[in-house]
Amino acid sequence: MEFTAGGRLRVRLTPADVGKRVSVRQLTEGGAGPEKFTDTVGVLTSWDKGVLLITRRTGESVRVPESALVAGKVVPAAPARRRGPAADFEELARVGARAWQPVESEPLGDWLLRAAAGFTRRANSVLPLGDPGTPLDEALERVRRWYSERGLPAYIQVATGAEGTQERLYAELERRGWRAETTTEVRIGSLAAIVDRHPEDAADAEDAAVSRVRLDRSLGAETATAAATGTTTATGWLQRYQRSGVPGPHVLHVLASGPSVWFASVPGPADVPAAIGRCVVDGRWAGFMAVEVDPDRRRQGLATAVMTTLARRALEEGASAAWLQVESDNTGARALYDAMGFAVHHSYHYFRSP
Repeated sequence: MEFTAGGRLRVRLTPADVGKRVSVRQLTEGGAGPEKFTDTVGVLTSWDKGVLLITRRTGESVRVPESALVAGKVVPAAPARRRGPAADFEELARVGARAWQPVESEPLGDWLLRAAAGFTRRANSVLPLGDPGTPLDEALERVRRWYSERGLPAYIQVATGAEGTQERLYAELERRGWRAETTTEVRIGSLAAIVDRHPEDAADAEDAAVSRVRLDRSLGAETATAAATGTTTATGWLQRYQRSGVPGPHVLHVLASGPSVWFASVPGPADVPAAIGRCVVDGRWAGFMAVEVDPDRRRQGLATAVMTTLARRALEEGASAAWLQVESDNTGARALYDAMGFAVHHSYHYFRSP
């Protein structure tokens, strides 16, 4: 906060600061003593009719009446990152998009409309990196129409929490009645740290688990044929993968997309793997996706073994940094990734048209 020579708080914000990251202090109604103030840090997404709207890095919107504002200033665009490789939002967004490609897409200015017959929101949502080239309301109408033509709900993927993310778009969509359905963390870390993290007393057990992991470039000809013909449910890796339902060619298209794709599996009974994972190597980045374990085999180190094996392969291909996405309510996966040294870079939210 800003102080005068006499120690008083000062407001150094104007409506011209909309779009900037700010720190404000407001008077709490009925507060007394130190509790009479509340501090908020986030992006100033609007200042209209005497009310400031501030969007925090989590996506939460905070309304601050101008009459309650006692201090405020513009602060650096993003706090310094102490963990993980250097990365900016747009780089990560584009790497993530290349690792999970839709069946069809269409540009709308700098936005990209994506569809894959409904298989995952990531492949069936708008990636809004920049200006849509038309007024926002016209762009949203085009988005709704494009997805309606394909029998799909209209989703827009909106990021918050890092320099260059989309807090203003978040606020504009909220104002128009769009609603965020899920929040996902994008985490980054060092590949070498994933491979080297295990303590000595766990090395033998981890090595034994890693030795059982199989790596493949594809899901196999039998799986691809079954999915393409639609005559049977594909076996193996896809049966462990919980997001595909009855797989079709659109599922195989998305899973096989990316610069250098690897599938990992740990053998299990009846030809259904006990654990699986997917990794896409793209330059210095390796992205980890679809890490799943048989519920009866959890807490046996299988997820760690799958990721360690994939990380070793990515290192061999020249990658040095890792990224992954995890839903904010998946506490088990978040704990695993915490232990592996993954730090949150930013979050994104799927907004659905009303």
